[in-house]
Amino acid sequence: MLRETIDDCKVALGFLTRLPAGRPERWSAGALAASVAVFPLIGALVGAAGALALALASWLGLPPLLAALLAVTAQILLTGGLHEDGLADLADGFGGGRTRADKLRIMRDPRLGGFGALALVLATLARIAALAALAAPALAGAALVAAGAVSRAGLPAIMTALPPARGEGLSATAGRPHPLRVAAAIGIATLLALVLLAPGMALGGLVGAAGALLVVGALALRQIGGHTGDVLGAAQQLAEIGFLLGALALRAPV
Repeated sequence: MLRETIDDCKVALGFLTRLPAGRPERWSAGALAASVAVFPLIGALVGAAGALALALASWLGLPPLLAALLAVTAQILLTGGLHEDGLADLADGFGGGRTRADKLRIMRDPRLGGFGALALVLATLARIAALAALAAPALAGAALVAAGAVSRAGLPAIMTALPPARGEGLSATAGRPHPLRVAAAIGIATLLALVLLAPGMALGGLVGAAGALLVVGALALRQIGGHTGDVLGAAQQLAEIGFLLGALALRAPV
């Protein structure tokens, strides 16, 4: 059991971050689908990296806006901009393609288009602004950890609910996660949010993240008939933003 959990963490680290935990081509069949229960733990780790950067910046006396910028930068460095790249590709494909084939072709193009650039700028600004608005370093840091966990816990749900949009690629070979593993991921993320944040903020964040995931999933199904790695990356980014905005909206007045 312990060995399996360690293996799951290695697979999830390799998929969700740029830490040297193993390469996809070395995974056994179904390894990614089997690892989804620990996705929120990896997300919490990414959030903790951002929280540490934010705490250090605040300790140095930097203003909240600059501290938030450094926190988001730390997260991007840890993930290699993987999720941001997915958001940009999805925006380019959905915004610039006329047919399903066009959209999938554009999403595979490594070049950044206008829609992708706008999506990246707006998403990054939203994350920075939400963190800066939380102001208190401890509160913003807790929100980052919770948002990291919750936003990645929703990815297995998309992998289960939607078919792969392509017949090849990582999404097609990853496998469909077992519902119990999906439920475990959601349960772990929900528990972390409730432990780290006040009930109102946690509820607002969960609702915001769930809404973002539903929108991305419905849009992906309509536009390309399923999910891809880019869809998952975009879903993570928008769910994180949704969590931060929802938590901010229901923050208790100071």
